[in-house]
Amino acid sequence: MNVVLDDRLLIEELLVGSRRPGVQLHTTAYWYYRACRAAVLGAGGHLSGPFRELEPQDQERAISAMLQLPNDIGLPDTRQLVPLMVEIAGRHPKLNLLNLEAVAAARALAATIWLSQRQRTESCRLFLMANF
Repeated sequence: MNVVLDDRLLIEELLVGSRRPGVQLHTTAYWYYRACRAAVLGAGGHLSGPFRELEPQDQERAISAMLQLPNDIGLPDTRQLVPLMVEIAGRHPKLNLLNLEAVAAARALAATIWLSQRQRTESCRLFLMANF
C-alpha cells in the first residue's frame, strides 16, 4: 500500500519511526521542504517543536536526517505531478499548491494521503471526498 505523508507525519517518521509492514511511504516536495525548513530554521511552531525539544547533539543528527531524505521514502517526480496538478486545479480552482501537489501525488501513486490533525483543512477534506 502506498501512502503520502504530510510534513508533520514525515518529521515523526524520521525522528521516531512508525513503519507499518506492507506500507510504502512517500511525501511531496512541498511537505518535504516545509519539514526541512522547520528543522533548520525553526521558529518554535508545531513543525519545529520536535527539533527544539532535542538535546543539541540529537538535534544536529535529526536535522541532518531531514536534509537527506532516506531512499525508502518516495518523492514523486515533479514532471509527472505538474500535469495532474493542472488538471485538478481546472476542476477545483480553490485548492492551494500544497493540496494540489498532495492530491496529484496520491493519484500518481494510487496512494492514500495520511494527514496529521493540524493538516486537515476544509479544502483538502472536501476535495478528498470528491469523486475524480
